[in-house]
Amino acid sequence: MSNSLATNTNRILSISLHGATLGARFVFIFFLAKYLDPASVGYYGLFTAVVGYSIYFVGLDYYTYVTREILKTPKELQGLLLKSQASLSGLLYLIFIPVVFAILLKYSGWPQYLFPWFLPILLLEHFNQEIYRLLIALSQQITASIILFIRQGSWALASVALMTWDPSSRQLQLVMALWVAAGLAAAITAIWKILKLRMGGWRSSLDWGWIKRGVVVSVAFLLATLSLRGIQTFDRYWLEALGGIESVGAYVLFFGVASTLLTFLDAGIFAFTYPALIKLHQSQEYSIAHRKVNHMYVLTVVLSAGFAWVSWFLLPYLLLWIDNPIYVESIDLYVWLLSAMVINALSMVPHFALYAQGCDKPIIQSHIAALFVFVTATWALSKSLSMMAVPIGLNLSFIVILVWKVIAYEKLTKDNTKTSA
Repeated sequence: MSNSLATNTNRILSISLHGATLGARFVFIFFLAKYLDPASVGYYGLFTAVVGYSIYFVGLDYYTYVTREILKTPKELQGLLLKSQASLSGLLYLIFIPVVFAILLKYSGWPQYLFPWFLPILLLEHFNQEIYRLLIALSQQITASIILFIRQGSWALASVALMTWDPSSRQLQLVMALWVAAGLAAAITAIWKILKLRMGGWRSSLDWGWIKRGVVVSVAFLLATLSLRGIQTFDRYWLEALGGIESVGAYVLFFGVASTLLTFLDAGIFAFTYPALIKLHQSQEYSIAHRKVNHMYVLTVVLSAGFAWVSWFLLPYLLLWIDNPIYVESIDLYVWLLSAMVINALSMVPHFALYAQGCDKPIIQSHIAALFVFVTATWALSKSLSMMAVPIGLNLSFIVILVWKVIAYEKLTKDNTKTSA
């Protein structure tokens, strides 16, 4: 009973912290649309998309390998794994950052004042994201949620407060400065927590064989992740080409609202379930794991339906408060983006089920196929539907991912049933 009570308490605290983060981000995106012109909101969206995409080049999706490895590694050696991951990332920074900067300077189309913020924000976002994932894997959800709030929620609230009280602060440079400050605070908190875990192996020599094995595993995952993240980066640039930077501003606003669904589901369901699924697979308790997956489906459907109803009811009133005709005229975008996020949320259930069992191939295949579908569908539809081709292409690509992963998981479940019979 005590363990169950502690688990429920931790889940409530984690959901509350994620809810605060979600609420802060939700409020922030509307105040950004209220106080900045749509073009600035659009550039903010392009900037965040490129930062998110660049993380995978310097991180190599190596966490997908480390997460499974660290759960079966003695605490006395866990520090060596993190040291190895950090060493690899340092090398990747030296290789990729000059290339990324050269591409951005030539092709990004950003205002000049955004470029100095790119590297510090990339470094902090990457570090804090990796620590967040590590803490989730180690079942340290409360600390992970605190770090997430500092990293994403605190500066959003600070931005809202300053823009409300001081009209001179209504500029994108202030948002970037607060983002960096919060990232530093989150990083300090993360380092403090890692030191408290007292992992061993920090002074051991790097195991380059282990690193190379991880690179082989993570590079395959990287192709999948770059394909998926590519969809959510190219969509904004494609939209800019079809409708201009102001249309990107509307897209960023509606995407920000719709994507809060995934943040909430991650806090309330996925963050607690997938470490348990990994352990159940390792102990070959397939029937219990399958029941957990089915429970995830039910919760995801119920919460997605509730989110869709509430957000669609509130959105017109929020747009009336923003008082900018561009957003009102583009409200049809939200229907498609909400649909895409619900489909994406449903696909995360078989995703975690497959990942927990080390069945990576269908995950990789589905993401690569989805990128192909997105590019093909958006290109074909853009001639007749213009901007709407982008969110429709997004929906079609996520449908491919959902169907692919569901089929793969059902096949894997049947195979496990035969094996354990």
